[in-house]
Amino acid sequence: MEVADLVLPVFAIIVTGWLAGWSGYISRLLADGLVHFAYNVAMPALLIVTIAQEPARNLLEWRFLLAFGGGSVLCFALVFLAVHTVWGRDLGSSTMFGTAAAMTNTGFVALPILHAIYGRPAVLPAAVATVFVAAVMFPAAVILLESKARGTRSTGSAILLKRIVLNPMMLSTLIGLAWAVTGLQIPGPVAAYMNIFAGALTPCALFAIGLGLSAEGLRSNITPSVALAAVKLVIMPLVTYVLCVVSGLNSLYTIAAVICAAVPTAKTVYILAGEYKTEEALIAATVSVTTLLSVATLLAWLYALSWLVGRVG
Repeated sequence: MEVADLVLPVFAIIVTGWLAGWSGYISRLLADGLVHFAYNVAMPALLIVTIAQEPARNLLEWRFLLAFGGGSVLCFALVFLAVHTVWGRDLGSSTMFGTAAAMTNTGFVALPILHAIYGRPAVLPAAVATVFVAAVMFPAAVILLESKARGTRSTGSAILLKRIVLNPMMLSTLIGLAWAVTGLQIPGPVAAYMNIFAGALTPCALFAIGLGLSAEGLRSNITPSVALAAVKLVIMPLVTYVLCVVSGLNSLYTIAAVICAAVPTAKTVYILAGEYKTEEALIAATVSVTTLLSVATLLAWLYALSWLVGRVG
């Protein structure tokens, strides 16, 4: 299995969207519509079926959550604080910088890589990482972005709370968690119905990233994008590995945690940026840069972790 086989098609869809917009074949104005559909329909469907179909007990492997979750939260906090205090950027911009550096594309890159190399045993930790991103990282980003929106609209606390709870990301995560606690299976037709919408997320989000990306926007954001890529692809996996060692996590889960941390920035970060009209050009550039560079960095991380394979049962 070649990592490039999984990563390069993702980058190719972004390039296709850019070519469509650059040539005028499709209007760049349609990028907003694609983002709106992905945010309000496709992503909620994916979150519900991902979280609801995972047994609640499997979401409580504390060493894995400490390592992967700790690495994610720590990198988000460091970038957020640096941008907010050193650069003096507002709450919304700081949040998007932090999510670009720490929000990881576990479901569409890490999970298939781990499954292809290590088989079904590696699927569970990747699924737990996906749930952590959905249940912790996304809601935290939404709360911060809504708080920023509150400041610009003088929204009352009750209205702010309502917006947060009824936000599609938050609501679908809560529904998925509630269903997981019951231990019931989603009825087949319902799961198939939601999977159809969920399947539209990848092409819509990636194509929208490319459609909304201009060469000028990429050039103007290349320095911060490369800096964020360094945090996302090098520093975050390294922090995660240290936490794995400190917590005594077993070999397979250590590999899974590091690879989940080392994959590109989640394309859904761009959906958040588009929905809240915050740092869209930067996030589009960062998703593109991390996707391209991850072809090399993922191979390097897999090679560095290869000595653990012999210890996996």
